[in-house]
Amino acid sequence: MTSSHHDAVARRVVSGVNAEGKSVIVTDELTRTRVTLPAFTSNDVWRSDTVPTMFGHDDLRDELDFAPAESGIIVRLVTFPPDKDIDEESYVETIDKFHGHDFVAEGSEVVGMHAMDTVDIDTVLNGELWCIYDSGQETLLRAGDTIINRGTTHAWSNRTDAPVTVVATVVSVRA
Repeated sequence: MTSSHHDAVARRVVSGVNAEGKSVIVTDELTRTRVTLPAFTSNDVWRSDTVPTMFGHDDLRDELDFAPAESGIIVRLVTFPPDKDIDEESYVETIDKFHGHDFVAEGSEVVGMHAMDTVDIDTVLNGELWCIYDSGQETLLRAGDTIINRGTTHAWSNRTDAPVTVVATVVSVRA
């Protein structure tokens, strides 16, 4: 049995300090902030509405928000199925639902082209994933590679036969 991007569920373990000032685990759970869409599955594992925080409040919500709060940060695992498993209409619907029409690049020939007012630090955990820019330039990312998209218009393409998971740290540039 092969796994799909729909199977992707992230466990999150959060540390803190107890009343004696000793390090402890304060949360150990499967994330409740998860959405499965036709073009990818996203699991948020941490959200802070202000940066930086050390032992501040975990602002993770039950509903997944596409962007962090002003001066905030989100850490999420995103799993992309192979391109061949996604039809174009579903991909467009996914990007619209997740990012909203304001973030989707109109008139692009590349399906899923979008941009946000964030710095996105994306690290590939497994497999291979292409990042495509509106200039036509593209780059292949492999397990262990990190790409930093700074508000640039881009799209993702999984040209392999297996799901690819990325750790995405999304930092707001709105202050």
